[in-house]
Amino acid sequence: LPNAAVASLTAIPFVFTSAITIITSLDFLGYGLPPGTPSLGELILQAKTNVSAYWIGIEAFLVITTMLGLLVFIGEGLRNSFDPNINN
Repeated sequence: LPNAAVASLTAIPFVFTSAITIITSLDFLGYGLPPGTPSLGELILQAKTNVSAYWIGIEAFLVITTMLGLLVFIGEGLRNSFDPNINN
């Protein structure tokens, strides 16, 4: 069971990554939070409708990319630090 604890602990950042991606996609498609609620999907939708305001899309892209990348790095770091099979 010690190995199961490590696997479940290191899976948490990847679950957060999936949840952020899903809620952003649903908000962009109009099936997520109520309209007008601030979210990353709403920002992407506003960037799509206001093509002349390109910085909205760039800003949303950078926030999503940074957030998801950091969560993946956190998950990998947790896996490397808690996995007993990895030799230092």
